[in-house]
Amino acid sequence: MNNSRRQRKLFWKLAGILLVLILISGCRQERRPSPFEGEPSQAEPEITVYINQTKETRKMKIEDYIAGVVAAEMKTDWPVEALAAQAILARTFTMEAIERKGGVPERGTQASTSVEEFQAWDEKKINDNVREAVNRTRGEVAVYKGNYINAWFHAYSGGKTATAKEGLDYDKTPTPFIHSVDDPGIKDAPPEDKAWTATFTKEEVKKAVLKMGKKIGDFKEIKIEERGPSGRVLTFNIGGTSVSAPAFRVNIGSTKLKSTLISSVSVSGNKVIFKGTGYGHGVGMSQWGAYTMAKEGKSPEEIVKYFFKDVEIIKKWK
Repeated sequence: MNNSRRQRKLFWKLAGILLVLILISGCRQERRPSPFEGEPSQAEPEITVYINQTKETRKMKIEDYIAGVVAAEMKTDWPVEALAAQAILARTFTMEAIERKGGVPERGTQASTSVEEFQAWDEKKINDNVREAVNRTRGEVAVYKGNYINAWFHAYSGGKTATAKEGLDYDKTPTPFIHSVDDPGIKDAPPEDKAWTATFTKEEVKKAVLKMGKKIGDFKEIKIEERGPSGRVLTFNIGGTSVSAPAFRVNIGSTKLKSTLISSVSVSGNKVIFKGTGYGHGVGMSQWGAYTMAKEGKSPEEIVKYFFKDVEIIKKWK
């Protein structure tokens, strides 16, 4: 009898321990492994960077690299708070890319100065404004539920930012931190970005579509087939063929066809005329929006949190 009682007590004791372990395990949040895990007091990481201009590989402190990115991606005479918001996104982009794919594996480095491979970078443009912006946000990155966000940005949205599907035709992974918001930059964006006309030949349109793996013959019109929530064109119909508007923009020339927030498309003889507003894909942070918010006294962190939904700004190193 005593032996049976002892066995029951032992059973319930072990069951209690097992229950506690299960509860503790269930409370842990899963995170992707990071190459730079540690407390915020950890040392600043050092990364390898492929210098596209000289074809060399250099090792540098990550904050030195970020300063070069900010100097290349935003006007260096802008308010420090706008430059600092750009620094948070540049740092986030770098850390996310290193974590997800090792940086630039084709170069054997963690970063590159080529905008096609990684991010734009120009150390010659670094000034005191840029240095202050980078130092002010030193180690700061944007995360959603513990994971680095896709730190997208663009020049000016045209009045309303886009979803990832709209602006980039991106649907590889969920992006709950991307939402469509009014762009404060409507107050300060330059006239040439607020309203523009882009003219192409029919041959240029055909070549752009061919780059997308589709072949079209002669066409008399281009129809806007579908628009997204912010009004951007999702698909064009060119001569009876549907094409992705974000992909078409990239292939025909994204500096000339400034955005997919297009009001009209017309075909006149051999000319194709697009009219629209905005500059860039429209996803994430609007740089002119950041400029306006900085002028109005918003902090870098407030700027990032306005354009990205439910994100946290955390400090990875001091």
